[in-house]
Amino acid sequence: MNIRELSKLTGQAERQIRYMIAEGFVPPPSGGRATADYGEDHVTAIRRYTVLRQQGLPPQAIRVLLASGQSAPFPVAPGIVLHVEPHLIGTSMDVDALAQRIRQVLRVILQEPTDAQQHPHAARRRSR
Repeated sequence: MNIRELSKLTGQAERQIRYMIAEGFVPPPSGGRATADYGEDHVTAIRRYTVLRQQGLPPQAIRVLLASGQSAPFPVAPGIVLHVEPHLIGTSMDVDALAQRIRQVLRVILQEPTDAQQHPHAARRRSR
């Protein structure tokens, strides 16, 4: 796709896309200047940058995060932070399935244990 199509698809102005490429947030297109070709990796990189900017990260922080390869922290609630690998940000995932899995994990680690969970040997003694 050309830069106009990329701009339409991502909702970013051509000028902004060129800035992201110049700053290294988006890979350069394949082909020459007159035949520049953009693909899904460009769409993903633009979405990643956009999501991180919407979360309040300045460009320099995004640059450091992407260069470090460390996960990006997203505070969810007091004491709970969701860490996401940078290469996943901006990609398409089944959010409903992921949310269901997160709900399962949170139920296990945050629910109060029942008496049987607190004292597993007592539950066995009563059943004998």
